[in-house]
Amino acid sequence: MASLSDIGVAAAINILSAVAFFVAFAILRIQPFNDRVYFPKWYLKGLRCSPLRPNAFVSKFVNLDFRSYLRFLNWMPEALRMPEPELIDHAGLDSAVYLRIYLSGLKIFGPITILAFSVMVPVNWTNGSLKHSKFSHSDIDKLSISNVPNGSHRFWTHLVMAYAFTFWTCYVLKREYEIVASMRLHFLASEHRRPDQFTVLVRNVPPDPDESVSELVEHFFMVNHPDHYLTHQVVYNANKLSNLVDEKKKLQNWLDYYQLKYTRNQSQRPTTKTGTLGLWGERMDAIDFYTSKIEKISREIAQEKENTISSSKSVMPASFVSFKTRWGAAVCAQTQQTRNPSVWLTEWAPEPRDVYWANLAIPYVSLSVRRLMVAVAFFFLTFFFMIPIALVQSLANIEGIEKALPFLRPIIEVKAIKSFIQGFLPGIALKIFLLFLPTILMLMSKFEGFISTSTLERRSATRYYLFQFINVFLGSIITGTAFQQLNNFIHQSANEIPKTIGVSIPMKATFFITYIMVDGWAGVAAEILRLKPLIMYHLKNSFLVKTEKDREEAMDPGTLGFNTGEPQIQLYFLLGLVYAVVSPILLPFILVFFGLAYVVYRHQLVRNEDRKSQSRFYIFEISDHKCVQSRI
Repeated sequence: MASLSDIGVAAAINILSAVAFFVAFAILRIQPFNDRVYFPKWYLKGLRCSPLRPNAFVSKFVNLDFRSYLRFLNWMPEALRMPEPELIDHAGLDSAVYLRIYLSGLKIFGPITILAFSVMVPVNWTNGSLKHSKFSHSDIDKLSISNVPNGSHRFWTHLVMAYAFTFWTCYVLKREYEIVASMRLHFLASEHRRPDQFTVLVRNVPPDPDESVSELVEHFFMVNHPDHYLTHQVVYNANKLSNLVDEKKKLQNWLDYYQLKYTRNQSQRPTTKTGTLGLWGERMDAIDFYTSKIEKISREIAQEKENTISSSKSVMPASFVSFKTRWGAAVCAQTQQTRNPSVWLTEWAPEPRDVYWANLAIPYVSLSVRRLMVAVAFFFLTFFFMIPIALVQSLANIEGIEKALPFLRPIIEVKAIKSFIQGFLPGIALKIFLLFLPTILMLMSKFEGFISTSTLERRSATRYYLFQFINVFLGSIITGTAFQQLNNFIHQSANEIPKTIGVSIPMKATFFITYIMVDGWAGVAAEILRLKPLIMYHLKNSFLVKTEKDREEAMDPGTLGFNTGEPQIQLYFLLGLVYAVVSPILLPFILVFFGLAYVVYRHQLVRNEDRKSQSRFYIFEISDHKCVQSRI
């Protein structure tokens, strides 16, 4: 069992890790050659110029102003200084709403923590139930409900506190929902007209031997929505055309690079080899070579575009239908169009840049089969993952390791090693197991056939939370309890097993404390460093950047990662509300997470990252409000 000293060691390790990340960030962000990594949004908006000095070699790479190194925490007040209306204009309404979730966590768990430590902790600590029991326990477990004996009148305290915590949580959520709804209505009233506000996506248009899909859609809506129908755009399967366009962009970028190179040195025209990546083949003039390739692929694009438009096989049974009023679009999007509920299916059209075009070409009839396949795959992924979860939980049980590997007993019993194993290793191991999960879930969502990036992220976020609920929460409790109380399970009747699990559940608070510190303290602090974008930018800048367009793509600010961040928040809300009465010792660690995450992600939104379109009401201005543009 992890003791208070083990938790202290884990806390010290994670606090030092967080401080190390902050110090590294403070040093790296003021270096001139990292300026585009930590302020990409300002460069893309044209509000910041490069600090690099062409005539000073040292100052080109290193900041020589030593006073700036002493202000390594000045980014915190800067992040909190921007008012919310300005934040909405700067990063979007969804960014402000996302941050309010962390603020809601502070509002909920702040008073709950104070009340729990004032009432619950003394009630639990002053009992001696665990001292005389046969269960394995530690000093931390004496602060939990497990230390209250069966039939004690002190359970009334836990019951009353459970109701008080629930009512307070509901009250805060109600207030926050009112604030967010008001923000949304104000935003909708103040923004410009956008095409997705007037447009509906119609799918599964039934075939007609006498009319084309375009004629059929126009005829149907002119008859059924004569007062509001404006225009429509049939969906084409233009995936092949899109690949050709992407290839042309790459070739054009190479041409721009060699033209820029020739402009700088006109005494010699640049050359390249005609083989793959210019590594082999005949050497020839680079500008002429890429000019000819662009001309060739332009002809292919024109031919493919003509084939796509003229071929009936390229026309999908779907269309974007635009209306004259928002009311007409809303009625169409939310009502059944015919007696047959399987045809003429309508839904709100995504914002144009939010459309995931590749999935529009998927036949609607295959979507149900795809979603069934993904559901089965997700089921097996979730429950087979219980095996590594069980192995991770075994790391938290020193006794189990010593029984399985007795020759390690002298090493494990060393105080520092024992504290590290019980207080830090399980959390970091579980974090590593979950590292590639978001990518897998996003691929599964894309396979399902959703048509917008925001829907893909929401679907992936839902599955990620379910996965964490089953494996991280329930799995950690069940498998951890089984390892921890294995001796009791073997030597008692089956009727006593539920009681053993019920008593042992509060004891898993120690594992979740270590997980929160690893994932919610050190993990959130690592977010400020932006290690992956930092490495990728310098690698691209050293080997792949040829033009200014390449440099802009290399310093892409990215997004907050809704599909991973939102499930993380839900998990912490779950842990906090479940353990508030059961084991209040968990609450301060969750409170630190929400406070730290709020400051860090506010800084990321102000300085670095951008929240792209997640819903129909987010801040994007598009002048053309008559029709959503088709892929071609």
